[in-house]
Amino acid sequence: MKLLIVSQYFWPETFAINGLVDLLGEQGIDVTVLTGKPNYPDGDVFLGYRALGTSREHYGLAEVIRVPISPRGKKAAWRLALNYISFIASGVTLGPWLLRGRQFDAVFVYAPSPILQVIPAVLLARLHRAPLVVWVQDLWPQSLSATGHIKNRLVLKAVEWLVRQIYRSADRLLVQSRAFVQPVAELTADPSKIHYFPNLGPRNAVVSYGTERAIELARLLSGSFTVVFAGNLGSAQALDTIVDAAKLLRPHASIKVALIGSGSLDDWLKEQRILHGLDNLYLPGRFDPSDMPTIFGAAAALLVTLKPDPTFDLTIPSKVQAYLAAGRPIVAALDGEGAKVIEESKAGLCTPAGDATALASSILRLARMPITEREEMARAGRNYFVAHFDPDILIGELKTHLTQTIAKFGDRA
Repeated sequence: MKLLIVSQYFWPETFAINGLVDLLGEQGIDVTVLTGKPNYPDGDVFLGYRALGTSREHYGLAEVIRVPISPRGKKAAWRLALNYISFIASGVTLGPWLLRGRQFDAVFVYAPSPILQVIPAVLLARLHRAPLVVWVQDLWPQSLSATGHIKNRLVLKAVEWLVRQIYRSADRLLVQSRAFVQPVAELTADPSKIHYFPNLGPRNAVVSYGTERAIELARLLSGSFTVVFAGNLGSAQALDTIVDAAKLLRPHASIKVALIGSGSLDDWLKEQRILHGLDNLYLPGRFDPSDMPTIFGAAAALLVTLKPDPTFDLTIPSKVQAYLAAGRPIVAALDGEGAKVIEESKAGLCTPAGDATALASSILRLARMPITEREEMARAGRNYFVAHFDPDILIGELKTHLTQTIAKFGDRA
């Protein structure tokens, strides 16, 4: 099978699509990736790349073709909008030329925000007479409204119309949460093409290795009861809830909170730490994904939070799978599907989204819990991961989705 993957984000940026490409290659699938120049999350093009021009390289067994992109910059809405538009424009104008003469059995889109990155894939699928499969990671336009990026109703309606066209053009829609099925179905005339396909967890989540920097951080974390949050530090993650919980936990000197990662709220977090004297709040910055097993292994518990919003209630944050795989207790402040997974797995303690007091109480309760109970939570989480999110099983399911879509498309041709 020859598969074209279209994704605005790809290695060396840290996204789930990287591991998926590795697994597809192991399945004997010939993968070509059309992507932009790496610049997420800091907004600057990575060292060794430049924003202009096209380039070709290899990632494992896959060929990677990169188109020009306007870097997202830092905190400027117009820069972010230009970043999105530039990938669409480059994909539509340069993609057909860069992929000329190629044959593909299917086109696959990894579609976190923005869903509009599917637009070049729609054109490429038609040009190459191949079916289009879209893996929906975020709900648009709902997520735009939930994060507060766009509030104008006319703009949201225009985005909704575009999303309808994208869903209509897809031959199969994969959704990362079962709760996505209904809102996606409302924007497509054929709900039968919607299928649940969750995010894959990491294979090596319980292996202990990492860089010297990660090992040093692990030593620091293991010196106290440290709760670790890892990932994007942005508005959707309800970081104010974590900061408020850290304030409440100050009297408990042995309890620390570490936020691993970077994002739009980096500066705000640093200001809050200084303003409120939060010596119990660590901000060590971003680490390579290969460092996460070392860091997670040193954590007393792993933390996940989301803003209280009906749209976020439908989402399972991808870090939930990674946390379950790591075999560490989880403490959470979120609602909906993410909370359901943690409760069903018996992997930890879950409190309502946005409730800092309840979150602080859960962390304190976990710290006072006998270690045998925490270890039981960790084992339960790992077992749930193996049963529901094992990448070696899920990659077989994805291959089946692709094969079925190709066969159905061939029948119509």
